[in-house]
Amino acid sequence: MAEPRVFPLSCVVQDYAWGKLGQDSEVAHLWSKGGPNREIKPDKPYAELWMGSHPKGDALIIDNRIKEKTLGQWIAAHPECLGSKVRETFQDQLPFLFKVLSVRLALSIQAHPDKVLAKKLHSQFPQHYPDDNHKPEMAIALTPFRGMCGFRPVSEIVGFLRDVPEFHALIGQESAKNLESVASGSCDGELVRSALKSCFTCMMQSSKKECAEQLNLLVQRVSQQAKNGGDVSNSIGDLLLTLHSQFPGDIGCFAIYFLNVVTLQPGEAMYLGANEPHAYLEGDCIECMACSDNTVRAGLTPKFIDVQTLCEMLTYNAAPASSKLFRPAPVSGDPYATLYNPPVPDFTVIKIEVPPSVSQYQVVALDSASILLIVHGQATIHGSQEGLSLHPGSVLFISANETLTLNVGGKDNLLMFRACCLL
Repeated sequence: MAEPRVFPLSCVVQDYAWGKLGQDSEVAHLWSKGGPNREIKPDKPYAELWMGSHPKGDALIIDNRIKEKTLGQWIAAHPECLGSKVRETFQDQLPFLFKVLSVRLALSIQAHPDKVLAKKLHSQFPQHYPDDNHKPEMAIALTPFRGMCGFRPVSEIVGFLRDVPEFHALIGQESAKNLESVASGSCDGELVRSALKSCFTCMMQSSKKECAEQLNLLVQRVSQQAKNGGDVSNSIGDLLLTLHSQFPGDIGCFAIYFLNVVTLQPGEAMYLGANEPHAYLEGDCIECMACSDNTVRAGLTPKFIDVQTLCEMLTYNAAPASSKLFRPAPVSGDPYATLYNPPVPDFTVIKIEVPPSVSQYQVVALDSASILLIVHGQATIHGSQEGLSLHPGSVLFISANETLTLNVGGKDNLLMFRACCLL
């Protein structure tokens, strides 16, 4: 009998310290419902649900008809399941890693290297950069989701240099004045990027003593203003105090004056290309990325910090927060599907939301392996052995060129996300 081409997965949870605790975590809920006898521990952080074949979180196959234990093993034994174009382009590897994130504490100020830099970092420091791949990524909000993404318009940064003297002190008079002059003139983009790089590098390379002194002064001033009922918006005081409570004395607290603060509503997305600075702050999201775990960090983290590499690698492209929203597109012929197709070949995400008035839904065949996650609602796979039941937390691997018909059940919308590679 031929082995099945569609099968359920049991996926790995990462318990990073920044994750939401216990019942507050969407990751915990999806994980607990995705398999039997899974109890949510109230004080445990449930940060990320990994769905894919990455060596640090290779999904287990739940099908006793299949001899391979993990998805990575199955793909190695059946590379044709990836689809012909994916096989050729990505050397018989699944090119994406699909995740759910539940963020309680801010993640580090970070960026992901492009392929050239990733190979260099991996060869020089494999203990810190575990593979040689790039890591573009996209976040799609499940709940209101806040993060920092890309450099603000230079005029906004200059405004903070004027309104926040402690920030100005860390940058230094010369770099601050240079940024202000290029902001007010008609300088070309390269001069603006150079001035922005100088300011950001001055801040990130300031001494721990100087950073702590200026941050303490700023926190005391903002706290007093807030206590007296004053307006602290010109220093983003609420966010500053939150980050300082999580990471006291950390240079990353000042990054709020350089980076856009973006709040996504459910279904909204942001795309993070190579060498773009960002940090997630709070909320739950779907995330998809190239299959890599390379991160260059420089603040808001107890992990390895590589300030010099980060300051050198960034693009220093300044743009408003609105430009960071990644707008999806409708899918032709499917009124229930929405396409999030970023400008990289490694991954695409399709959001599917089927109303309960629809009794059947066809998951169309693609020339790509895909992973399907059920977030909300109920369904069964039509014609499958014993009518395999799907519910929140169910994860399916779908081989290339396989069609799936779902019998939709229950009174709620069926909400699913499908990661794939559309070449």
